[in-house]
Amino acid sequence: MNTARIVVLTIAVGAGGVAAYLASTAGPQPQAPAEPVAKMQTVEVLVARNDIPLGQAVAPGDLQWQTWPAATASSHFIRRNDQPNATTDLAGSIARSPFIAGEPIREQKLVKANGSGFMAAILPSGMRAISTEISPETGAGGFILPNDRVDVILSKREKNSDRPSGEQIVSEIILSNVRVLAVDQTIEEKNGQKVVVGKTATLELKPEQAEYLARARQSGTLALALRSLADAGQPSTTENDAKRDSVNIVRYGVTTQTSK
Repeated sequence: MNTARIVVLTIAVGAGGVAAYLASTAGPQPQAPAEPVAKMQTVEVLVARNDIPLGQAVAPGDLQWQTWPAATASSHFIRRNDQPNATTDLAGSIARSPFIAGEPIREQKLVKANGSGFMAAILPSGMRAISTEISPETGAGGFILPNDRVDVILSKREKNSDRPSGEQIVSEIILSNVRVLAVDQTIEEKNGQKVVVGKTATLELKPEQAEYLARARQSGTLALALRSLADAGQPSTTENDAKRDSVNIVRYGVTTQTSK
């Protein structure tokens, strides 16, 4: 029995020595190389440091460079590696559309005034600015603001021997879906102001529309009808198109007719 125990113990000690030898000679196992971490490409684009309202001259302090993912940076954005002096080069430009803080600057929304007034600078090429008198009654109660879209309605008295009164009042939409540039001297909302009750509204019109409005102003009373935002994308009508949409009312013995 003692002999068997000695044999087993000898075998165990030998096996332990062989295992220790193999462990000392094997060395550390090689590790698989780590996956490389992809670095996101970025560019610096010019953005508005603060809100820039319509018609305001841009100062260098209104602009700043901001890191932007290169994959999402539009080709219309101003990049620092392309225009490093953009903050000073664009100083004095006038905003043709408002910018909000953090919005990338696009040159299409800026125009150099070159000494002209802001209205001439923001007016699109080929368009004219013409003003017309308004009141709370003819200007949608004062709820018309710059950049809204309106229809211009002309109301005038015409003789009609077939009516007992001897005349009729005709109302028609002479211009449809035109843009309001300003109400008096106000070209934007300020300090949370929601209503601008002015005496004049400046409209953006084509040259032939401006001529027609000037003639219509001498023949009757003009009123502005505020359009829904949902209709703002529709094209503005010409004089002939507007005549097809003329609106006439029969009331208190004063007759008007609907033309189509």
